[in-house]
Amino acid sequence: MSVFVSASGDRADLAAIRGRSLWDDARRRLMANRAAVASMIVLGLLVALAAVGPFLTPFPYDQVNKQDVWVPPLTHGHLLGTDALGRDLLARLLVGLRVSLAIGAVATSVSLAIGVAWGATAGYLGGAVDEVMMRFVDVLYSLPFIFFVILLMVTFGSNIVLIFVAIGAVEWLTMSRIVRGQTLTLKNREFVEAARAAGLGRTAIVARHIVPNLLGPVVVYVTLTIPAVILAESFLSFLGLGVQPPMASLGTLIAGGAQDMELAPWLLVFPSLVMVATLMCFNFIGDGLRDAIDPKDR
Repeated sequence: MSVFVSASGDRADLAAIRGRSLWDDARRRLMANRAAVASMIVLGLLVALAAVGPFLTPFPYDQVNKQDVWVPPLTHGHLLGTDALGRDLLARLLVGLRVSLAIGAVATSVSLAIGVAWGATAGYLGGAVDEVMMRFVDVLYSLPFIFFVILLMVTFGSNIVLIFVAIGAVEWLTMSRIVRGQTLTLKNREFVEAARAAGLGRTAIVARHIVPNLLGPVVVYVTLTIPAVILAESFLSFLGLGVQPPMASLGTLIAGGAQDMELAPWLLVFPSLVMVATLMCFNFIGDGLRDAIDPKDR
């Protein structure tokens, strides 16, 4: 019995000495943020609905029914009503949410991969290489976003995969600047100097020591990039350059609802509410992560 107590006391003393890691403390602070936790719950429900919802609706999202044109909500089995072609709005809204979330995730992943690699390389190498790489970023920044995307879509054709690539190929610019700034502050730290003294090459130092220490600000920026990407896709769809019929996204649904808002206001109200809820969830989560990771608020 005394041995057990002694062992338990040793473990407790050891835990007290070690304390919490930075990530444990950040997780505790994030869980204490009610807005961020509520947003994670709501976003989880939205993702679940987007994943399985289209398989549970009684009507296919692209089924045209001329007898049920502009049917109001809760009529003829259509919970959210129908559009000008008699297509069920609930089914199209769930599919549109899935497409918008997929565009946000994939385009942000493209932005993350390019931006982190570009910014970390430029910041660590420095000198002339840094100047050339960042001037290239400045040149791309000077091009209007919509012009660049239209050029890509006119050159390669309009399809959903190209939308992923086009938006991601633009959003990485800000990511690269953030990563470069963080890399400049990290590359002269003691652990990087120790890695150089140990004989590690530049690629290994960037991959093993620089990039892992960038995860905090990068994760925060990712949560803020996803809603920006969703808004960009919605803007393109509103102009007719985004997702093409019969496929739907939140942007195409809002664009169609804006055209018929006088005859069928539900076509604009429900997609807009889902869009607002999705964007607010990502923004609250991003704010919560920023507050949890920022050492100035510790």
